[in-house]
Amino acid sequence: MEVKRDGDQIVFKALDESIRPTRCRGTLRALVANMVQGVHQGLRAEAARWSASGYRAQAQGDKLNLTLGFSHPVVHQMPKGVKVETPTQTEIVIKGIDKQQVGQVAAEVACYRPPEPYKGKGVRYVGRAS
Repeated sequence: MEVKRDGDQIVFKALDESIRPTRCRGTLRALVANMVQGVHQGLRAEAARWSASGYRAQAQGDKLNLTLGFSHPVVHQMPKGVKVETPTQTEIVIKGIDKQQVGQVAAEVACYRPPEPYKGKGVRYVGRAS
């Protein structure tokens, strides 16, 4: 794989024409494009939204306090480079520059209380069917 800069573009070129380097070229291009977008614009994941009574979220600095119907509150520590906001008590917005890290944190938060199959109460991703 050959990667070079041509003006303000990055060009990816496979050194041979077999199928494997061609696939790797597309993957590498997508990863670099996500990195550039994250640094330039920042990435945002609306991690969760719920409507069950008693479920609340509150951002306090680099911690996310969740009340999810357990006998104790759940406190999730945000990793370095990831910020969390709670516009309302039932919405969580996770921001950062690394797409993988933002998605991982959103998945960890959603795993605390997955939606139950009958009424759908629980933490679910916005825009995803669970």
